[in-house]
Amino acid sequence: MKRILLSLFISITTLASFAQSTGADYNYSIGFKAFSLMQMPKVLNQTNTQDYTNAYANGILLKFNDNQISYRISGNYFRNDVEFDNTCETCETGKGKVTDYSFKIGFEKNFNYSRIQPYFAFDLGYRSNRFTGTVSPKSTGASSVNQTADATKNGLVLTPTIGLRVNIISQVSVFAESNLDFYYSYEKQDITYPSGAARTVNTYRKWEFLLNPISAGIQFNINRKN
Repeated sequence: MKRILLSLFISITTLASFAQSTGADYNYSIGFKAFSLMQMPKVLNQTNTQDYTNAYANGILLKFNDNQISYRISGNYFRNDVEFDNTCETCETGKGKVTDYSFKIGFEKNFNYSRIQPYFAFDLGYRSNRFTGTVSPKSTGASSVNQTADATKNGLVLTPTIGLRVNIISQVSVFAESNLDFYYSYEKQDITYPSGAARTVNTYRKWEFLLNPISAGIQFNINRKN
């Protein structure tokens, strides 16, 4: 009986020791976002601002590990065609291309050293969003009064994040996180009417609160600590 208990104790100790082997044993890590479900900044007078956008392979993350706290630098890029209702569902249709990118710096704190690690992060950075395309009325004959639109937003973004990381092996982890972007931007809307007959330029300063329910990816831990 004593031998059985001793063997069980050794087994548990071994498993616990193995479970404690995580990315904290490495000087830095590189992560890649494979998929993100995110809320994009509002374009012009877009009505469906609560919709979510799927993005694939749109982000990279570099982390410098210091025990349970890591310092992180991240970048995200997204470019795609969009179509939306402008002003109201029966008023206008906006069509064009959106380019959105951001650069952030912050920190990440793990709550434990186990194989499954919940964590909290906070990032501060810069975000840019630009739409180029056309806006046309939904009434008949709309093609003759298409307006050219160029709308840009540039500003500060604050991002609290909660996440979960699973260490497959000590060098490789997968992660999933959810965050909220507090986006304060300077916006410029430049609308040109057909044949250059008229041009309207409006500027705004505004806050937006953009929910990103899920981002998932893979992380590689590099340069083991001595």
